[in-house]
Amino acid sequence: MKFSEKLKKLRQEKNLTQDDLAEKIFVTRTAISKWETDNGYPSIESLKLLAKLFNTTIDDLISEEDIKIKEDLGLKNSKINHYIALGGLGVSIVCAICLYFIRNAILFGVITALAILGACLYFTFTQLSLTYYKDKKLTKKQLTYNKFREILSAILVFLVLFAVVRNI
Repeated sequence: MKFSEKLKKLRQEKNLTQDDLAEKIFVTRTAISKWETDNGYPSIESLKLLAKLFNTTIDDLISEEDIKIKEDLGLKNSKINHYIALGGLGVSIVCAICLYFIRNAILFGVITALAILGACLYFTFTQLSLTYYKDKKLTKKQLTYNKFREILSAILVFLVLFAVVRNI
């Protein structure tokens, strides 16, 4: 039985509404709803509170299938963050190239802001996409790819700074 089914069954056995359960473990009703519909999983702290409330263990609440689903969800989120990071990188590079040719002060300021925003997106979402792998053993291919990302980051910073300094 999946976690979502177990949670719903235990909650109903105790005659608790989703609101009641949410209040007892200090989360929102929406969180309980997501957990019961397989659209999310509780934190370890919430799992501890649930186990204590239902007088069971965390191991009894979650199954191997739940762990696999959570890992798949983490990988999916990591891939989404990766594509957002690449989008930010693309915006920054295009803006940096444009900055080299622009002489209009207002347009220069707008494109500089876009380049910086793209760089921030890239750096932020690159880190978010890597959090999934931080507890995993990285393969040689993944390590090489991470080094490639670091080199791209350095090039990106250089391009933006070069374009800004050149036009000051």
